[in-house]
Amino acid sequence: MGRDYGAGMAKSAVAYECTSCGWRTSRWAGRCGECQQWGTVEKALPQAPPRAGLIAVGSGPVSTPAVPIGQVNATAASPSPTGLGELDRVLGGGLVPGAVILLAGEPGVGKSTLLLEACASAAASGPVLYVTAEESAGQVRLRADRVGAIHPDLYLAAETGLAAVLTHIEQVQPRLLIVDSVQTVAAHGVEGVPGGVTQIRAVSAALASIAKDHMMTTVLVGHVTKDGTIAGPRALEHLVDVVLYFEGERHSQLRIVRAVKNRYGSTDEIGCFSLGEDGLTGLPDPSGLFLSHRHEPVPGTCVTVALEGRRALVAEVQALTGYDPAELPRRVASGLDHTRLGMLVAVLKRRTHLKLAKHDVYAATVGGVKLTEPAVDLAVALAIASTTVNLSVPGDVVAFGEVGLAGEVRRVPGLDRRVAEAGRLGFRRAIVPISSGATVPGEPAGKVDPGSAIEIREVPNVTAAIAVALGDYALSDEASAEE
Repeated sequence: MGRDYGAGMAKSAVAYECTSCGWRTSRWAGRCGECQQWGTVEKALPQAPPRAGLIAVGSGPVSTPAVPIGQVNATAASPSPTGLGELDRVLGGGLVPGAVILLAGEPGVGKSTLLLEACASAAASGPVLYVTAEESAGQVRLRADRVGAIHPDLYLAAETGLAAVLTHIEQVQPRLLIVDSVQTVAAHGVEGVPGGVTQIRAVSAALASIAKDHMMTTVLVGHVTKDGTIAGPRALEHLVDVVLYFEGERHSQLRIVRAVKNRYGSTDEIGCFSLGEDGLTGLPDPSGLFLSHRHEPVPGTCVTVALEGRRALVAEVQALTGYDPAELPRRVASGLDHTRLGMLVAVLKRRTHLKLAKHDVYAATVGGVKLTEPAVDLAVALAIASTTVNLSVPGDVVAFGEVGLAGEVRRVPGLDRRVAEAGRLGFRRAIVPISSGATVPGEPAGKVDPGSAIEIREVPNVTAAIAVALGDYALSDEASAEE
């Protein structure tokens, strides 16, 4: 007689669940197997075992008849602009009726300010409902006064219960709904505390369902954990149509909106804003924020072009070295990857004549921008070499390329966009990796590109790059002698 596998599997019911991501297991564990957080696995209510065999389902009524795809009316799904050009760029044109958007970011980064300004603009086309579950209505009103987000069709409600939120939706009939935040709204009759996995899953599913039924664009504000991921079950990101991250340093005015999921557009676009006392201002051309405005070049600086999505950003890298034989050398990075900084210092020590073994090395970006892509390696290396030998990189030079452990300069994507953006801002020479396609095939390196008016200098390794940017003297033993 064969074994009844269905009955045997029913006995091993899932008994524990991670309160952070919703991972389930039959045994208790101190560390979650999915999000790797400690102390988040707790006992959960047992689920009903699945029935053995297939469930017979008969045919039933359909909501709408199936039609050829060419006859489907797509007008109702066309996006409508929010009034914030940088936000529309990331969304793929604007707000799509029935779309569910999840906006996440660090506390105090400006999520509520961004949404209030978008609500005030969107209210010109129909009623908008802003539900605040974290602040009082008076607090939100004061912020709206400060940023000028007042409109007669912008409705505000302070609620923490899902039932009350649904009642407001039925009364206002908004075209746009904001819930700030989804972690603080509770569903009556669902076990768990607000912000728990079960509560977030129930609240999000209910709001997504009513958004599709009413063709109402819904924006859910989400908290993030200490490692920068969205708090709550992973299923929350699968449930929504668009996932946006609002990023920015607390002490910097730059704010960036990027999409990590977008069913209605590309995820390669970013939106740039400047946060001031009067709210957020879109930055169609943010490169000027990341450059120092000096009349003469200074040793220890180099300009590069980074790619954020499809947007090219011209940014400046600064470096400073100090010689102290009595102390262990320090490597400090601000706005740059600390690990890659240490690697670049090791490459410069081994592959060039620069003597950095006992030097402290400090590297930073201008304007608080974060540059983490490998394409900025060459600019960082040139800035370190410049400050070490006390020679300045010419002010009309930009450099981009990935530096390998053998000292070679590797190709980077988007070279044409980088060169074009540098040329638009007035730079006249670009140091790029060899065989990068920056020159016309068959033409020697150094040819001037008529479209950008930039002289392209291709280099095979970091030693050649230093010679091009600073001259052959920078590689001599006399220039690199320790202090």
